[in-house]
Amino acid sequence: MDVKIEPTWKKALQIEFEKPYFKTLTDFVRGEYLNKQVFPAPQNIFKAFELCPLDQIKVVILGQDPYHGLNQAHGLCFSVSKEVPTPPSLVNIYKEIKTDLGSEIPNHGNLEHWAKQGVFLLNATLTVLAHQAGSHQGKGWETFTDEVIRLISEKQEHVVFMLWGAYAQKKAWMIDDNKHLILTAPHPSPLSAHRGFFGCQHFSKANAYLKEHGKEPIEWI
Repeated sequence: MDVKIEPTWKKALQIEFEKPYFKTLTDFVRGEYLNKQVFPAPQNIFKAFELCPLDQIKVVILGQDPYHGLNQAHGLCFSVSKEVPTPPSLVNIYKEIKTDLGSEIPNHGNLEHWAKQGVFLLNATLTVLAHQAGSHQGKGWETFTDEVIRLISEKQEHVVFMLWGAYAQKKAWMIDDNKHLILTAPHPSPLSAHRGFFGCQHFSKANAYLKEHGKEPIEWI
C-alpha cells in the first residue's frame, strides 16, 4: 500500500502498511472522512512523522487522541495551531516548563518548533470524529502506533520517552530501558496535574540526558 509519509518512516513501516489490519484501518478512515467530520485534516494525519523523521528523534511524547474540537487537532499531540486558544493540558505543560527551566510561557499552543528539533509528538490514535472523544479507538490505530513505538526503541539510541498518565505508561513495556530514558508522571490534565505532573522536572531531565549522550538539548520555549 502506498502511504504518503516521510521517507525514513515509509521505509521503516512499509511492512506494516502491507498488513491486512492496516488496509482495513485505511478503508475505515477513508469512509469516515467521506461521510463525517473528522479531525485532523487528512493532510495532517501523519504530520508528527513529517516534521520528525525516525532518525532524528530525541524525545517521544505520547498522547491518546487528537483534539476533537473545531480547528484544534493538527497532527501533533498536545499541540494546536497558533490562532487556537492553548488547551488546558498544554497550559499545565507550559507551567511546568516555566517552573523547571525558568522560561516564560508562550502566547500560543503550536509545538511544531519542538517537532522540528526531534520531539516526536505521537497520538496513539491518529484520527477522531468531531466532538466525540475516543471515537476512532479500537479500529487499528493503536496497533500501528504500538509498532511505531517499538521501532523507535529498536532502531534509535538514547531517546527520552515522556509517558504522562496511565494510558501512556502502559506502553512502557515496548521500550528498552537499557538504551533509552523513560520518564513517567501523571497526565498534565487539570484533573491530575497536581498529583505529580507539576514538579516532575521532565524537561530539564530530558535535556540533561541528551547532553550526557552528546545530543543537542531541546529548546522547549
